[in-house]
Amino acid sequence: MAASTKHPGKRIAERGLARDIVASDVAPSDVARSAAHDRPILEVQDLVVTASGVAAALVDGVSFSLARAQTLCIVGESGCGKSLTALALMGLLARPAVRVARGRAQFDGHALFEMSDRELSDLRGDRIAMVFQEPMTSLNPAFRVGDQIAETIVRHRGLGRAEARERALQLLRRVRIPAPEKRLDAYPHQLSGGMRQRVMVAMALANDPELLIADEPTTALDVTIQAQILELIADLQRDTGTALILVTHDLGVVAEVADRVAVMYAGRIVEQGPVERIFDDPQHPYTVGLLGSLPSIGRREGRLATIPGSVPPPSRWGPGCRFASRCPLAQQRCVTQRPELEQVGEGHAAACLRLPIDAHLDTRLSTQLGTHPDALRDIRPEADRGTRPHTRGT
Repeated sequence: MAASTKHPGKRIAERGLARDIVASDVAPSDVARSAAHDRPILEVQDLVVTASGVAAALVDGVSFSLARAQTLCIVGESGCGKSLTALALMGLLARPAVRVARGRAQFDGHALFEMSDRELSDLRGDRIAMVFQEPMTSLNPAFRVGDQIAETIVRHRGLGRAEARERALQLLRRVRIPAPEKRLDAYPHQLSGGMRQRVMVAMALANDPELLIADEPTTALDVTIQAQILELIADLQRDTGTALILVTHDLGVVAEVADRVAVMYAGRIVEQGPVERIFDDPQHPYTVGLLGSLPSIGRREGRLATIPGSVPPPSRWGPGCRFASRCPLAQQRCVTQRPELEQVGEGHAAACLRLPIDAHLDTRLSTQLGTHPDALRDIRPEADRGTRPHTRGT
């Protein structure tokens, strides 16, 4: 499958138009079902994750909600706390060294952080499932992939081995693995990276979970296989109505699949909202920097923008804005005063003391986006814009 070169905003607009067309054909009897799907299946409030010997919280006050059949993308650089957030929800933190210190997570009426290990084991792999980042380290090298898929079916569905094996074969067909009868008895090292990731997807979907967490499932794959895996997850989500949390650093992927976006930096959510608002009107300097650093097809004035420096280690996180050391808009108060998420639009919030940042785009922030004073316009989805970010997608 060829990589997409559409502007993220244009792909977002097309997805929205498609939803409108489908919605126009919805029968009145489907309205109640649609309303039920709009209710959150997952609500996370003030999640704080700490580690022994580290003064700062590794995940600090994270809150978000997710409805059925909805996709939330959590984006940010490595070290921002994206994977820790996912592992906390799954109950897979390396306790007691790393633990949930505060917060609440409600999954369809279940308080995840108050459940016993046995209760969590009954939930994981059944109603909640996870696709891990690196399948070679997640799959057991000593067991055939068919047995590993069948294990979770036997555990949660109580089927016999023969029935579970047949179900595993159906799942391999479902995720489009070539010659599934042969691959069923293969060991992980005998499969390609793309096929191993398909096995992980099959294992996660074995019991038709209501919530799927995918932690950078395409990071180690080439662009063609990445597009196929994302298309596969989208198709399966559409068929089953599964809610999806996708952890990624690829904004092209975000533009393709997200309904909502949460931008994380140094353990905190600095901006979140509908994907259209995040791409069209970013309100945190970090989000602007991420979008401004997208490569473009066609002529672009000046050098490709970058965000200077890197995410500081937790030992250097202060009480104020953790992006202050890299932010071209930072003031002294940014170092000492913590910015809270403020509403900047419908369902759209950002944590910055300089809101609204549009007032500063013609000054120092332009140096972060490139040399042209109107650099931000290059990343906004306007139909008459000639410069388009080159992003990967389905």
